[in-house]
Amino acid sequence: MFKKRTLLGVGVLALVLLLSFSSTTEAFFGWFRRGNQEEITIYSGRSENLIGPVFDKFTEETGIEVNVRYGDTAELAATILEEGDNSPADIFFAQDAGALGALAREGRLQTLPQEYLDKVDSRLRSPEGEWLGISGRARVVAYNTDQVNEDELPDTIWGFTEPEWEGRIGWAPTNGSFQAFVTALRVIEGDERAEKWLRGIQANNPLRYHNNTSTVEGVSRGEAHIGFVNHYYLFRFLAEYGESFPVRHLYTTNDAGSMINIAGIGALDTADNDKAINKFIEFLLTPEVQQHFVEGNNEYPTVKGMVVDNPLLKPLEEINTPDIDLSDIEDLEGTLELLSEVGAL
Repeated sequence: MFKKRTLLGVGVLALVLLLSFSSTTEAFFGWFRRGNQEEITIYSGRSENLIGPVFDKFTEETGIEVNVRYGDTAELAATILEEGDNSPADIFFAQDAGALGALAREGRLQTLPQEYLDKVDSRLRSPEGEWLGISGRARVVAYNTDQVNEDELPDTIWGFTEPEWEGRIGWAPTNGSFQAFVTALRVIEGDERAEKWLRGIQANNPLRYHNNTSTVEGVSRGEAHIGFVNHYYLFRFLAEYGESFPVRHLYTTNDAGSMINIAGIGALDTADNDKAINKFIEFLLTPEVQQHFVEGNNEYPTVKGMVVDNPLLKPLEEINTPDIDLSDIEDLEGTLELLSEVGAL
């Protein structure tokens, strides 16, 4: 009887040890697999609803995990500078070029591989190769087709300082995209000329709106006959109301009124996972992802030669954009001071 119980006890003990070993082994190899899984950390100034699906698709296709910290573009850039060499970020995904330019000036961005830079329109990447645009948006003048004849529109933004436009202009001086436009105006024309334009618009008693959406709405109602906005807001209204929506775009000639800004990326100087970073950049520049930005966000692709199948979206090569290094539009503080000085804020 004793021997039977002993043998039974030994058997139970062996089973427990086997299960324990199996569990420990699985836990170990699970830890090992996780510990060796590629991953990248991204600080994203683009909101999750706009860019989150792209991150998920990248992980699905490559197996590379994406750790994301979402936030305001300017605040994230400041955080990266504050974190210094201890920043966990591998990639900064900015909502505008100015923040990327600010990091580049502090020496915080790597030079990206030329093969990726060569894929992007030269107007939409850093001349020094430190960042590149992933999607683009154009500044336009939205006008009410019932209130304005197309041949009445001036060729440049300076035409709107003429007295005939008094009480007919809408703008959103507190909006970030408008402030980026004014910063570009300062870079292109100089502070004195930029101030002259702002005061000229102020003299025409413009209607103030909160943002691009409310500006386009105001133009559609005829409150304002024209408004300074980004291009893609009109497409949201066209999708909802159809072609009868009474607003269309003017692209001015070779001035800040037709500048192309970008949402783009830079790789931090402290990042060391070049293989994963390069896979991520390559993924963002694929036709499928570029088309996602076109169809999902109504933005411009930045890859050269892509055909945009949208009759209302003017091809980038047909827009007379100003000659400007988008890295130079980082001086938001100076723009806010100027807007306050002229009474726009």
